[in-house]
Parts: sequence; structure tokens; C-alpha cells
Amino acid sequence: MANLVYKRVSTDQQSTVRQNLVLDEAEIEDPVVFEEDPGTSSRLHPLQRPKFSELLTYARPGDTVHISEMFRLVRGTGHILDVLDVFHRDRLALRIHDGAFSAMDLTARHPRTGELLSTVKFMVQTLAAAGELQRELTYDGLRAAEAKGSKGGRRPAVNVTAPTHAGGQRGPCSP
Repeated sequence: MANLVYKRVSTDQQSTVRQNLVLDEAEIEDPVVFEEDPGTSSRLHPLQRPKFSELLTYARPGDTVHISEMFRLVRGTGHILDVLDVFHRDRLALRIHDGAFSAMDLTARHPRTGELLSTVKFMVQTLAAAGELQRELTYDGLRAAEAKGSKGGRRPAVNVTAPTHAGGQRGPCSP
């Protein structure tokens, strides 16, 4: 059984550094890595992305697909349910190593019907909808900043140093 790792960033200005950190901490044994070209859009259905399609072609029943967080693979509720159906059909396990989905077994099925459990569907749809809302709010904020002539994104870290006191020395102040 193989450990298949999937990585993706949304823009060519981003990197997989954070994903690498999460996946390295997971200590995945003998990973086979599939990494999309930078900027592979999250709007593109996961089943249509080149490297994810390659991963599914490579995968065999019993393999585990590892991702750092769910939103590296899917954004919308429809996409996640489509992917989970393919994983079920191909008998693949999914392991999410960080974020809201990391503690859930998203492949849990009803023992008699084989259908995805309703509780899993509910949680997946709720969390995916929250992710969609967050993305919309982020885009709205970036557009508003751009309209004001500002560039969006994180502000640079503030360099905080200990205050200096009389005589230029650092340390506790004496009265």
C-alpha cells in the first residue's frame, strides 16, 4: 500500500513551504509526491487537475492519499463529495494532516448501504461552505484594498526590541 502525497498552491507567488512542514511532521513513510504546477486554480475541479488525475491513475486499492489540509484539494462542497465518491469507488483512504478536517474519517460509510454517512456529508458540507465564505470575504477584502490603492496580503512583521533606558542599557528601569 502506497502513501500518495498531493500538494497544490493557488498562485505562482505562493509556495508549498507550509504544506511541506505539515507533511514532514507527519513522517509519511515512502511518500510518492504529486505536486501541481504553481498557480493551478482552485476553481478547476480537482478531478480535472493534471497531477491529481495522475495520482488517481497511479493509485491502487488500499493506498492512502495524504494532504496537508482539505482546502489544498477542494474548496466547494460539490467537489469534495465528488472526490470522496472516487476514493470510495477506488478504495482509497484519505488522510488530512491539518485543519478542520484532520480529526475526521471522511471515508466512513454506512455498514449496510455503503453510502457515505449522513453525518460525514453534513460536516463536510458545513466546513466546506465555511471555507467558501472565507474565500469570498478574502477576495472582497483584496478588491476593496485594491480600489483604495493598497496592496492586499499580510503586513510585514513588526520588529519589536526591548526599550532602552538611561545610559542606553537594556533591562529593568530603576526609579
